[in-house]
Amino acid sequence: MNAPPPSTLGEGHPHPTTLSDFILGSQDGIVNVLGIILGLAAAATPVRIIIVATLAALAAESIAMGAVAYTSTLSRRRLYLSEAQRERSEMRTVPDTERQEVREILARWGYEGNDLEEMVDRIARNPTAMLQFMMSFELNLSPVEESAPRTSAGIVGAATVVGHFIPLVPFFLLSANILVAAIVSVVLSAITLFAIGWYEARITAGSVFRNGAQMVIIGLAGGFAGFLIGHILGATPGL
Repeated sequence: MNAPPPSTLGEGHPHPTTLSDFILGSQDGIVNVLGIILGLAAAATPVRIIIVATLAALAAESIAMGAVAYTSTLSRRRLYLSEAQRERSEMRTVPDTERQEVREILARWGYEGNDLEEMVDRIARNPTAMLQFMMSFELNLSPVEESAPRTSAGIVGAATVVGHFIPLVPFFLLSANILVAAIVSVVLSAITLFAIGWYEARITAGSVFRNGAQMVIIGLAGGFAGFLIGHILGATPGL
C-alpha cells in the first residue's frame, strides 16, 4: 500500500461541498414546510392562511439558511488560513519536527526504508507541497476558496427556496380541498426527497435505495410531527 486511493468522484460530478449545500438547503426546505403545512392543515386552517404562513417561513428560512452557510464556510476558511500560517511558521522554526511528522504519515501508508526517506526528502524540498501535505494529512483540512462563503450561501438559500415550494404547490392547485392537497403534498415531497437521496447515492458510494429511503423517512417524520402538533392544538378547546 503506497498512498490513499484517489477520489471516486470523476470529472463532471459536482464538488462535494456543492452537493452537501444543495442537500442541506433542499432537505431543510421540504421538511420544515411539510411540517408547517400538515400542522396547519390538521388544525383546519384555511388554505389562504396556510399559503401566507408558508411563504413567510420561506422568506425567513431561506435567508437564515443562507446566512448560516455563509458564516460556517467563512469560519472554515479562517480556520484553514490560521492553521496554514501556523504550519508555515513551524516549517521555518522546527523543520526537523515537521519532517518527522511527514515521515510518520508516510510510514502509516506503508512506506519504509529508502523509499520512505526519499519521499520525505522530496516533499520537504518543496515548501508548497509540504504545506499542502501537512494541511491535508496531518490536520485533515481542505482549502476553502475566497468565494466559497458566497457560493455556499447562494446554493443553500436557493435550494431552500426550491424545497419550500415543493410541498406548497398542491395548495395552489387544489385549494378547494385541503385534505387532497395535503396528501398530494406528502407524496410529492416523498418523491422529491427520494430523488435527492438517489442522486446523492449515484455520485457517491452509497446505496441508491437506502439513501433515498433515509431522506424520505427524515422528511415524513418532520411532517408527521407537525401534523400531530396541529391536530392536538386544533382539537384543544380555547386555542
